[in-house]
Amino acid sequence: MISPFEYVTVLISIILGLGITQILTGVADLIHKSERVTVYWPHLIWILFVLLLHIQEWWLLYELKGYQPWRLPTFLFVIAYPINLFVLARMLFPFAFKGKVIDLKLFYFKNCRKIFLIFTLSAMLSIAYNIFILEFSLMSQVLQILLASTFLLITIKHLGLEWLHKGLAVLVFSIFIISIIIEWDVWLID
Repeated sequence: MISPFEYVTVLISIILGLGITQILTGVADLIHKSERVTVYWPHLIWILFVLLLHIQEWWLLYELKGYQPWRLPTFLFVIAYPINLFVLARMLFPFAFKGKVIDLKLFYFKNCRKIFLIFTLSAMLSIAYNIFILEFSLMSQVLQILLASTFLLITIKHLGLEWLHKGLAVLVFSIFIISIIIEWDVWLID
């Protein structure tokens, strides 16, 4: 017989796996059709960032091994973030390549408001999850609150400044990598 934790994490793992599949398939499609793709490096950074968010979520899911009791509303709340990541993974890639050139810069700026809206929702879900499930304080969520606010501002104001998007992609990815390095011993399953 499986534990409640094992039971609920199966569906979450499937959704995260589907998101990772979307990203890896999208990247493989871009590589396969590379003669028709104009690459935009900030977009590639966001793709890598979302892939790492999927892996991070799967890794951190283990923190819930002692969470009790599991109820459907709690499960629906917990699964909302992986679902959101899946949607984000799908939105990062063009749907069809049929015979035309894909300019990832044009694609990115055409879709960045929707992408940053989903990033905003992801950050807000992460904050709520950290507070209500993991019982972190609001004060420990300052970085996530700043990210959510930045993503929301870009969405609302439709800030299409290329330097801003390039800088934000590098900044967010750098913060993510630095946090993994700093919290090396925290990212541990024992």
